[in-house]
Amino acid sequence: MRFSNLLFNSLKESPKEAKIISHQLMLRSSMIRQHTSGIYTWLPLGFKVLKNIEKIVRNNQDKIGCNEMMMSTIQSSDLWRKSGRYSDYGKEMLRINDRHDNELLYGPTNEEVITDLFSDYVNSYKGLPKYLYHIQWKFRDEIRPRFGVMRGREFLMKDAYSFDLDHESAVETYKIFFKSYLQTFIDLGLQPIPVKAATGAIGGDLSHEFQIIAKTGESELAYDPELVSQNLLNKSYEEITSMYSASDEMIDKNRSNVVIGRGIEVGHIFNFGTKYSLPLECYVLNNEGKKVTPHMGSYGVGVSRLTAAIIEAFHDENGIKWPFNVSPYKINIISSTQGSNNEMAEKLLEKLTLKYGNVSYDDRDLGMGRKIKDSELIGIPWSIIIGKKYEESKQLEITNRSNGEKLFLTESEVESFKFEQYTP
Repeated sequence: MRFSNLLFNSLKESPKEAKIISHQLMLRSSMIRQHTSGIYTWLPLGFKVLKNIEKIVRNNQDKIGCNEMMMSTIQSSDLWRKSGRYSDYGKEMLRINDRHDNELLYGPTNEEVITDLFSDYVNSYKGLPKYLYHIQWKFRDEIRPRFGVMRGREFLMKDAYSFDLDHESAVETYKIFFKSYLQTFIDLGLQPIPVKAATGAIGGDLSHEFQIIAKTGESELAYDPELVSQNLLNKSYEEITSMYSASDEMIDKNRSNVVIGRGIEVGHIFNFGTKYSLPLECYVLNNEGKKVTPHMGSYGVGVSRLTAAIIEAFHDENGIKWPFNVSPYKINIISSTQGSNNEMAEKLLEKLTLKYGNVSYDDRDLGMGRKIKDSELIGIPWSIIIGKKYEESKQLEITNRSNGEKLFLTESEVESFKFEQYTP
């Protein structure tokens, strides 16, 4: 992608309405534009990040046998009345009437809809367990939407739901999703910390939040240092959950040997038994031909929220520091648009795009300093600067955005360089 073709206009100063760093940097780097209070247009750079996160989330759901589908954003109020939850969300739920005066709502979550759907398609224990998910936009009428896409009124969520024959098998499913979530956040370049959580309006008797460490996090976090010093994927669910972690009012202030920091919630999982399947009259036949009520779980990831959370975790005074798998572009080529420098830039753009897919070339008629600043602001993991060093010795300046390390490589060395695997 050439910058001359990109819808992009960087801002030197942060807009007054932006109070947290992720909101400031997303506006300054032309990732989002506010449409109205708590609702944003995702511009090309931000949309690419969103799709990259979505791809990683989807990949890990598919690995555990989850069926992707798409539920509607508009729901009938009937199922919510039947489950007894219609009034639980209060004014956060957007309620509407159609021209026939039917009561509808903009679904803030999908437990009722998925339970009703499951009832129509599965009626035997032989169809269990069943894992279903979708990635869909939601709307909650926050009283004071703020902090950009961290807490807006319109947001993209991944919701998964599980159905099992009994409590014991539902808990085993819960453990599968628990480990899958760890893998998802690690694939996103994050260090997840699972924290036992209250079930709230969703209900149930087992729930965990997944927090990531960020100095600007919205909640206080206390945790066993073993949770970040070891590879959690090599440990069992029981080993992980035996290590101490807590947030906000749940923190034991008298506990020693813990790390105190700030965290941002990026995922939440629940095992809520028959809370929805029972009132919605969802049954399957067991191996004795008797009707039983399946046990359910719910597993949410805030896809759009993750874009802001990652920025809160990875940034400096110059801008964003995207992890390689998330960044809108993996490599940004920066060069003057004249002579041999331009020819080299075009050559690298073609070859590296074939290798990595998402590579950008800043071909704008601007000074090199401005181009470098914009690349740092956007947070592209690697930049290739074709400047005086190339003119003098045919060496290309390669800069690692995460740590500022500079390498000087020849053209052939750049073409064989493993950007995705490099660790300083």
